[in-house]
Amino acid sequence: MIKSQIEKLLNEAAKSEEIEDKLSCTFSSRPECDYQCNDCFAIAKKMGKNPYEIAENIVKNIKNNNFYKFSAAKPAFINIQLTDQCLAYIAQVFLHDNFCGVNRNKHGQLVILDYGGANVAKALHVGHLRPAIIGESLKRLYKLMGDNVISDVHLGDWGLQMGLTELQLFEEGKLDGYFGKGENKPLTLDDLNEAYPKASLRKNIEEDFKKKAEQWTLKIQRRESPYFEIYQEIRELSVKEIKVNYSRLGAEFDLWYGESTADEYCGEAIDIIKQKGLLKQSEGALVVEVAQEGENVPVTKNGQTTYLNPMPPCLIQKSNGAVLYATTDIATILMRNKLYKNVDRIEYVTDARQKMHFTQVFRTCKLSGISPEKQDLIHIVNGTMNGRDGKPFKTRSGDTIKLEDIIQMLCEGAMKKLKANGVEGGEDEALKIGVAAMKFGDLINNVSKDYIFDLDKFMAFEGKTGPYIQYTVVRINSILNKVNLPAGDIIINNDQVRNIIKAILKLNSSYQVCYKEHSLNNLCASVFDLASAFSSFYNEHNVVNEKDKNVQASYIALLTLVKRCLMQALDVLAIEVPEKM
Repeated sequence: MIKSQIEKLLNEAAKSEEIEDKLSCTFSSRPECDYQCNDCFAIAKKMGKNPYEIAENIVKNIKNNNFYKFSAAKPAFINIQLTDQCLAYIAQVFLHDNFCGVNRNKHGQLVILDYGGANVAKALHVGHLRPAIIGESLKRLYKLMGDNVISDVHLGDWGLQMGLTELQLFEEGKLDGYFGKGENKPLTLDDLNEAYPKASLRKNIEEDFKKKAEQWTLKIQRRESPYFEIYQEIRELSVKEIKVNYSRLGAEFDLWYGESTADEYCGEAIDIIKQKGLLKQSEGALVVEVAQEGENVPVTKNGQTTYLNPMPPCLIQKSNGAVLYATTDIATILMRNKLYKNVDRIEYVTDARQKMHFTQVFRTCKLSGISPEKQDLIHIVNGTMNGRDGKPFKTRSGDTIKLEDIIQMLCEGAMKKLKANGVEGGEDEALKIGVAAMKFGDLINNVSKDYIFDLDKFMAFEGKTGPYIQYTVVRINSILNKVNLPAGDIIINNDQVRNIIKAILKLNSSYQVCYKEHSLNNLCASVFDLASAFSSFYNEHNVVNEKDKNVQASYIALLTLVKRCLMQALDVLAIEVPEKM
């Protein structure tokens, strides 16, 4: 609202100078103004005039108003300052707005968001953290901005790991009942957590075991008995545990589909690709050439052929008829477009290792028409969470850390912090604080960047941390509980109040930035700035003991607004606030 009004005044004034270019403004970091326009440099170069004179003339042409003060500054800036009347008006509008003044999209889109990356029969580990954290926050952001979002965990439940796990369990005698050798004993999570790592290691050194597992996998995919019934038991047991761990992270999914759900669409997807004339045979397998101009260019040197900008074909079906990871992902896009009409975007959150995979899948879907022309297929690549040594976060022995162990580590760290601060908190408070520390420490980084997992730094109750934002809300709640007075009109009577309203403006603008960039780092930085602005206010003004009742009522309204803005941001970040800290 503010930005558009300022730009309207700038462009109306520019018309008098016969300027055809559209002027824009941005937030300013300069202490003497709140917004600034930097377009006079480019306009002057185009028109062959003095840039500062252009800025001065535009300012002179702007009509007087009570909300904004315009001034020209050398070498050629136009500075804009918000008046106290403007800030008071903004504060009241935001206070009574359901979304605290966030500029939501006029036309929301239907979005299917695929994140999580859990695999059946495998324990969730540190690699599943970032997709779950980022995906959950993006889902909440999109909803706030007006999109209709359907979240799908899309389990890895139809690949070789299923055959490997079953075969290992079979050879250990834990599936005898299924094969008429006695009674079945219920499988446990310990059985699954032990079986897959053993089987995964064996497939790398025992070729016969690997081939047998591939045949076992094919029998599962053909729904042969008892292989498919064993698979169903493993899936049910595994999903139950996956749900518990995701829930502790605050990640909730609308759909618990998987590769197996899309399996029935694989045949139809292959037929569609075949009808488009895209399928080719390669050593008995079926592939689709997806390389574009300048990619996969063969270069032969000394009798050896290499490829510039490698983009191998998308493998659709093995020579033995088995479908692959790419096949089920293509079939999943087909399924989603059949189950939901007019899907605008399908987004995936995974690490960079799957970049080529999704490029191949997306291109195949576009070439075949499985994905409509106007539909956006987006792969959001997340960086890795590293230890203090800069390498992927692992145990001291070099093993991958389980997700449940990380959550336990966070809870223990939060409990120690609470005790050090003289607060007797329970497990619920510790979980909320620990998870907030990890999430904020993750999301304040650009989604594509690696970052260092530093529990001590993340857990601090001051600085750019999740607990600091939580503590700010707890502090506001404490004040509001002590003052029995209704909120009044927000009065702009000091710099601390001014800075809070300006921080809210910047916070609200960050939502659109995050929406476009598919990353929450801008929101994290802005919510910290608002919390810091409130801290400065808190240090200067005693709301509880304020004698002027009009001023006190104004402060109560201000605190209510700040709390709502912080809570809205924390909800997008999927961070809960404990009662005490």
